[in-house]
Amino acid sequence: MSDFETIKARDKKYFMNTYSPVDIAFDRGDGCYLTDTEGKTYLDFLAGIAVNSLGYNHPVFTEALTAQAHKVAVVSNYFYSEPRGLMAQVLMRGTHLNKAFFCNSGAEANECAIKLARKYFYARGEHRYKIVSALHSFHGRTLATVTATGQEQYNKPFSPLPAGIGEYVPYNDIAALEKALSDPEVAAFLIEPIQCEGGIIPATKEYLEAARKLTEANGQLLIFDEVQTGAARTGKFWAFEHYGIKPDIVTSAKGIGGGFPVAACMATDEVAEAWKPGDHGTTFGANPLACAVGYAVCTKLREPGFMEHVAVCGKRLMDGLKTIKSPYIKDIRGLGLVVGMEMESEAIANKIYMTMLDRGFILNVAGHKVMRFVPPLIITEEQIDTMIAALKEVVEDL
Repeated sequence: MSDFETIKARDKKYFMNTYSPVDIAFDRGDGCYLTDTEGKTYLDFLAGIAVNSLGYNHPVFTEALTAQAHKVAVVSNYFYSEPRGLMAQVLMRGTHLNKAFFCNSGAEANECAIKLARKYFYARGEHRYKIVSALHSFHGRTLATVTATGQEQYNKPFSPLPAGIGEYVPYNDIAALEKALSDPEVAAFLIEPIQCEGGIIPATKEYLEAARKLTEANGQLLIFDEVQTGAARTGKFWAFEHYGIKPDIVTSAKGIGGGFPVAACMATDEVAEAWKPGDHGTTFGANPLACAVGYAVCTKLREPGFMEHVAVCGKRLMDGLKTIKSPYIKDIRGLGLVVGMEMESEAIANKIYMTMLDRGFILNVAGHKVMRFVPPLIITEEQIDTMIAALKEVVEDL
């Protein structure tokens, strides 16, 4: 294995400059811990940004990956494969959703959702094509999904942006939503039940209920982006289950693969029927390797008691953060194991992030000044207490 400076120099020479990495290279992981190339171990409260739902080196993940790799990794979607149907079945179990399309990333899942919404109305002979989304949202990095993202820092450099996407409404503002959806050319409202990249901002129940009522009254579709909030992250398999809302389309990625790239766009039968063979596709999506791993991971997440554990640990995390006393803390919010602690400024949030990293804890800053906590879902109450004790010392010493 190369030393850190060699890894860094090679990366700088050959890898595109799209990230600003910290001077750490991780070499291996186990459970909720990561170890760098220098041998230092870190307790991880980021999980690859809500990706590693079962942590690292979990036997459910590694055994499914190994077993399927010994069979077949990729076959063309011109043919059937068993893992594809199994993955779809476990994802939609107990919901009103009926059909899934698999791809490789959350951005692709949202791109699929946008295309499906437009195709749905095209097939019905209706001139509806506009997609409304929220300010401070985040929906991906493709040209369409970055346009749907309500943050100029992400989409302005790529102008001109695709037409019909990118009418943004203030989050949790029912009056603004009602006005935007009154446009007869609107096909769908794309919304995150919790704005994660925007700073861990949960939607109010009243807002999501209004979104459902308004879209139904106007004959529009409601799309939930659950790329970060799905896969048991909130203490239920899907965040929409907390609200009693039934979206027409739901997208997901990250945690459903437990670290393996797989994403899904799911819809009701009525909406999914708009697709005809050839309308949409992908080379690697629904490959047997990804679906076998995803099926194993999601089956584990649905085991009795697992989501109850997430809820208990989420409360432990939230309660622990509330014991920290500092004038720099402006708010603490979240649901399950997606929790944010809003600080007074970006500078303070980044200082906490770097200090905690130096002490062996991996956190993250979202929405510029919000400490984001999205640990592996197998995190223990004792590990949460350990992190809280360190964070308390860091924050109260500011």
